[in-house]
Order: sequence, then structure tokens, then C-alpha cells
Amino acid sequence: MKDLSPILQELAALPADRPMGLPGVFYTSAERFEWEKKTVLQQGWHCLGRVDEVPEPGDFFTVQLLQEPLIVVRGDDGAVRVLANVCRHRGMPLAEGRGNVKRFICTYHAWMYGRDGALLRAARMQNEGFDAKSCRLHSYNIQFWNGFIYCNLDVEAPHFAEESQELDALVSPYETGSFRLVHVAEEIWQTNWKCLVENFMEGYHLSVVHPQTLHGYTPTGLARKSVSGPGFTSYTANYPEGIAPRGAGAPGLSTAERQRSTLFARFPTQVASQAASLLVSLSIFPISAESIRVKWTMSVYGEDLDDATIQDRIRLWEEVNREDREKLEKMQIALRSQHAVSGPLAGDDYEGTVRDFQLWLAEQDRAALA
Repeated sequence: MKDLSPILQELAALPADRPMGLPGVFYTSAERFEWEKKTVLQQGWHCLGRVDEVPEPGDFFTVQLLQEPLIVVRGDDGAVRVLANVCRHRGMPLAEGRGNVKRFICTYHAWMYGRDGALLRAARMQNEGFDAKSCRLHSYNIQFWNGFIYCNLDVEAPHFAEESQELDALVSPYETGSFRLVHVAEEIWQTNWKCLVENFMEGYHLSVVHPQTLHGYTPTGLARKSVSGPGFTSYTANYPEGIAPRGAGAPGLSTAERQRSTLFARFPTQVASQAASLLVSLSIFPISAESIRVKWTMSVYGEDLDDATIQDRIRLWEEVNREDREKLEKMQIALRSQHAVSGPLAGDDYEGTVRDFQLWLAEQDRAALA
């Protein structure tokens, strides 16, 4: 929806000390969502999950990224691949959910594929000119960062490593890549994808929306804006004085790093909370202008947390997500109103990350219109 682009550029051009949020139409318009699919989402690096979701050859899980059904699988050679979950015969999905397989066998006509996507068998395909080698599953462009798996639907997508040096420096003391997975869950939320990015990445709402779950550890008043750069933003949710560290974490962490949670976003669709012993990441899979699939994972550092504590943390984050979801789904309805106009944002420590996201969206718009 190009006619909204001038509004986005006007908001991005406002002085840094007078930021304004996006009006409701940016979160509800189906036309705008289609524009974002073409200009932002189709070309973005999306976090599909953690590498240790597929620890052994044949381990796989499936995801739907925009219009593309995908299989994330570890091959016989130990490599993790992202394959099209679409049979090369007549388009049947090959896998559902997660599990372990020796082969992917289509349930329609029994075409069989290897863990690397190669077609191994196609019964009764004796037509002259049939070439099994040309019928392998499409393999997508992927990258790995700190134990996360990223996929880009654009075959010409640039590598993102050089864009994240400051973010690398921010999380490297935590040894994020060594955290081990303890929980995976998925839900459908009735909200716009940008609403969840903005909500997760601002500390302004913490004490209001999460008075029992988060306020005691990460009150709004102690939120501080951190580093930002091309394709990412971050803030720290600092713990009050006297709060005991929630696990020791990596040996190289400073006292300050143990006394806070570091929240970061990798645009367009990953948000995460990194603490000394606990890592929670949300992968956002947009479905429509007003619905998303949320996949969230929890990982822990080594043996810092016992099983009972891990279960407590899972229950805590289930409640945190429920609280956020409830607010965002109510807000999504109100955003359809003609009165859902652009409103002033809070200061840098509280909603500066929302401003960062807005500036990034404006940059993507300019590139698409150039």
C-alpha cells in the first residue's frame, strides 16, 4: 500500500526527541500487509528456531513462512537444511509437526526424498525424459547465529553477519550459542506482527501489564535503551538492588550483566530476552494483517537451573505471554477505529526501540520505492 509510505517517511523524519507512533491503519490494512510481504518480509532473515531442535540426523520440524511451507532437517552429513515442504510431483506437503525420519515419503503417490532433499524413488515414473536428479526439493538460503537458525526466501539475500557486530558484542558474554533447549511452544495470536515486535521490545508496559510476573524483577523504571544498528535494536531490563542473581550463567559475565535481562530484536520477526541462565526467543510468523503464529523457545545455560526451576520458568513465561497476548488482541480491535491515529511515544529508555523499528521500516520502504 504505497499511499501509506509518505506517512511512514514523515514520522521517521520527526526529531528524535519528538517521536510519534504509527497510526492504526498500518496494523490493520490488508493492502499494507501485502506491501510489507513484498518489501520487508519476503526479503528478511527470519528465525525459525534453535539448532538443538534437530540434534540428530533425521530430526526435523516444520514451519510455515508466509506462503512457503518449510522443513528444517538435519541430514546424514550432519548439516542442517531448510527444504521446501512441497512434493515435486503434484505439490503435496511431505511432513507435519516434528519428529525423526529416514526418508520423507509423500502420502499421495509415495515419492521418496532423502534427508538432503534428493529424490530417491518415484514409482512407475518411466516417461522418456524424466530426470529424478532435477526433482530434488528446493533448499533455502540459511544462516546460523548464536544457536539460532535463520532463513531467507530471497535467493539473492545479503549475508547479515556484518550488520550485527554491536549485537554480537552485546550477547557474546552470555555464550548464547551454548544454551540448551528445554521448551518449544506455538500459538496463534490475533494481532499484527509489528505489534508484537514493538510490545516485546519496550519496557514502558512492564510494570502495568505484568505486575505479578515481571515487575518485581524488571520494573519499568529500570528499563534502559541499549545498542541499535542496521536490522536490530535492544534494551536492558535491569533488576532492583538486592535481587539475588537468577543463576550464575557464563563465567565471563560481569556483575551488571548478571543483574539484568538483555532484550533484543533482529528485524523483521525475532524478539528475545537473554538473561544469565535463561534465554527466551519468540519467532513471529505473519499470517495476515491481523494474525500471527508465535513460536517461542526457552533455553538454559548448562545445568544452572534444576528441573523444578525450569518448570517454574516455563509457567512464568506462559503467563507473561498470555498477558501480552490479551492486551495485543484487544488493541488490534481498537486499532481499526478512525480514532487510532498517530500518538506520541515515550522517551528513549522506554520506547526508543519502537522508534528504531519505525526507522528501519521506513528505510525498507525507501529502498523498495527507489
